[in-house]
Amino acid sequence: MPGTNSSARAAACGPRGAQESGDLDPGAAARDLQRGISNMSFEELLELQSQVGTKTYKQFVTANSTKKQVSRPPIQSPGVADKHRPLEMSAKIRVPFLRQVVPICKKVARDPRFDDLSGEYNPEVFDKTYQFLDDIRAKEKELVKKQLKKHRSGEQHEKLQQLLQRMERQEMAQQERKRQQELRLALKHERRAQAQEGHRPYFLKKSEQRQLALAEKFKELRRRRKLESFLSRKRRRNAGKDKRQLPLSKEY
Repeated sequence: MPGTNSSARAAACGPRGAQESGDLDPGAAARDLQRGISNMSFEELLELQSQVGTKTYKQFVTANSTKKQVSRPPIQSPGVADKHRPLEMSAKIRVPFLRQVVPICKKVARDPRFDDLSGEYNPEVFDKTYQFLDDIRAKEKELVKKQLKKHRSGEQHEKLQQLLQRMERQEMAQQERKRQQELRLALKHERRAQAQEGHRPYFLKKSEQRQLALAEKFKELRRRRKLESFLSRKRRRNAGKDKRQLPLSKEY
């Protein structure tokens, strides 16, 4: 376009070039220049740059590119404009096979025995809180004994006998646990009294604590006259362990 190129050169040359091309106003000259630059070839652009100067040429080119960017429509950012609208997924990204469409609240099972929310286990507080269970166990034990007297033989008699033995073992284990707890409390009070008197408290080792517990157990068995039977069972158990540890005799 020779006419457009000549008008662009005339407008780029300043007011003098504009008067020579036809007494145009500066705004019309700038619009003609921008319109002409977009249609000029590379050689014509170089010729125009050499005529008007590099600084003026860059100003016109920058103004033209800025105008194009402003006139471009804004690109909508991907996402959700409204929280109630469904999510717009891009077609260029592969949709995963397993995806969470609706959020699901998963129920988490909580075991109160191992959960910190239930607090710390304190044997003293536990025994005081559930002390009523001892009365219930005693009543159940008496009921089992009455049922055992009614069934002298048969399968029901064996079941009741096993149940009574299990209840007695549980009762003995509970008494042993209470005895050890009382021993620990006595040692704790003794250390506290030593500290109050100004002495340095002595903490027993685990082996010494086991020896004290065993001595208390022997005292209780002697009081109930069951020490000899306990020692005989202990000897038989130890003899069986020693026999299993002996090497087998080879027969030739």
